[in-house]
Amino acid sequence: MILTIRKKLYNIRRKFGYLFQGAALFDSMTVGENIALPIIENENNLSAAELNKKISKMLELVDLPNTENLKPAELSGGMKKRVGLARALITEPEYILYDEPTTGLDPIMSDSIDALIKNLADQLNVTSIVVTHDMFSVKNVADEIAMVHEGKIYFEGTPAELISSKDKIITDFINRTGF
Repeated sequence: MILTIRKKLYNIRRKFGYLFQGAALFDSMTVGENIALPIIENENNLSAAELNKKISKMLELVDLPNTENLKPAELSGGMKKRVGLARALITEPEYILYDEPTTGLDPIMSDSIDALIKNLADQLNVTSIVVTHDMFSVKNVADEIAMVHEGKIYFEGTPAELISSKDKIITDFINRTGF
């Protein structure tokens, strides 16, 4: 019975891709090896040629073609986020969880990451769940928002509804973010 529960849980987990806040790339591995890791660790039935083709496709999706042989130390912060996203996408998930995807990036790169999140959601038909304090990103990528306050969902609605809210907790939060 426990094995059956674990197998069901594993099958649910395989539906999710995750972009860590700091990309969480392994410095000793190339970009290609970092992206391939979820496939290699989880029932790799692909030939080397098929895996390389899939890695190339993921890098194309995140606008980083021909970077397979670079090491993370050779990448900018925005490029690292894109590689982390390519790794999250390689298993073809139904859902992608983004943990503060624009943290530490300049405004132009943040806008670029936001556009990529939105484009990938549309292009790949995946559900994107973005955890962020960046109100500019919220405005750029969100169709629906859930704002958490004191451990509970405090607000649910659209970005326009959030921004136009007269609720003091919401307006204080928005004002503190510089939005």
